[in-house]
Amino acid sequence: MMTLLSSRWAKCLTVIGLMAAFTLQAEAASRIKDLASIEGVRTNQLQGYGIVVGLNGTGDSLANSPMTKQSLTAMLEQLGVNTAGANMRTANVAAVMVTANLPPFATQGTRIDVTISAMGDAKSLQGGTLLFTPMLGADNEIYATAQGQLSVSGFSAQGQGASITRGVPTSARIASGAVVEREIAFKLASMNSLRLSLRNPDFTTARRIAMAVNDLMGTPVAEPVDPSTVRLTIPSNFNGNIVDLITDIEQLAVDVDIPAKVIVDDSSGIIVMGQDVRVSTVAVAQGNLTVTVTERPEVSQPGPFSNGQTTVVPRTTVTVDDQSKNKIAVVKSTVSLRELVDGLNALGIGPRDLITILQAIKSAGALQAEIEVM
Repeated sequence: MMTLLSSRWAKCLTVIGLMAAFTLQAEAASRIKDLASIEGVRTNQLQGYGIVVGLNGTGDSLANSPMTKQSLTAMLEQLGVNTAGANMRTANVAAVMVTANLPPFATQGTRIDVTISAMGDAKSLQGGTLLFTPMLGADNEIYATAQGQLSVSGFSAQGQGASITRGVPTSARIASGAVVEREIAFKLASMNSLRLSLRNPDFTTARRIAMAVNDLMGTPVAEPVDPSTVRLTIPSNFNGNIVDLITDIEQLAVDVDIPAKVIVDDSSGIIVMGQDVRVSTVAVAQGNLTVTVTERPEVSQPGPFSNGQTTVVPRTTVTVDDQSKNKIAVVKSTVSLRELVDGLNALGIGPRDLITILQAIKSAGALQAEIEVM
């Protein structure tokens, strides 16, 4: 009876172990939707030049911003107001650049967000209103028009003796402030092939994506062209909607292969190491000569009823630390990332010294990874 129970308990532990391993493997995999994008399905950048009015004396000074004066004059002439030869001194107008991103497959009438940035010497765009501004694409064609009340997150206040500025008051946004006037033609349904563009190019990941797609379709329709591109040919017997096909492909899980790389930012002391970083057998020693000089001046008082004077007597303490207690450490071959970090931390090494040690290990040929200095 005990043998039967032990056998059943062992089987249960085996099943639990397999389930845990499968869960870890599923968590390590990523969807193709998160790894690659469909070539051609992309956003397009728009920009325009506009005028913001209604500022409370915080706009451009027309004497220092001739573009603002010319734009104001041209706008008033279009409205039938002749300002030729007039000396305008308003400070309630500012020249701005308007930028936006046109989403893929955006139809006419769709609203998009816009960002407004001051070009002249305006102090703040708070309370301003953007006038009608055409938004141009890379081909100088108008794809959207923007207009509306500005939303500024920063502010600036100034008095006679002090001033305070929080955020950037010369930059603003208008939620849904632009209307799409022209659609970008992209006939996805009539395409015979698709190209998947990997966000992080890698030969192994591209091959795994192609294999996952071929397993789904049952035929070799996907082929890795280069580390960043996988070409997908639409099957001739496919009678469904191409959107359904893309949806099925995007949900496939693929194990991502990441190259061994160490990212170092020397200015901030930040170090980022990948999980596949390995180190061959190498000895590491770290020691610095530290000289500390401490000044503690003391006041010397004369005795009672004496003719002495109170003086300041210097007291200097000099200590020398050559870190003789730090020992040399041997890092064994093919240690993992965690073992490497734990071993170097055991030596009392900080981020700054760790950067130098990693570069020295790389120079010795013991670091099996690429070091990229930002």
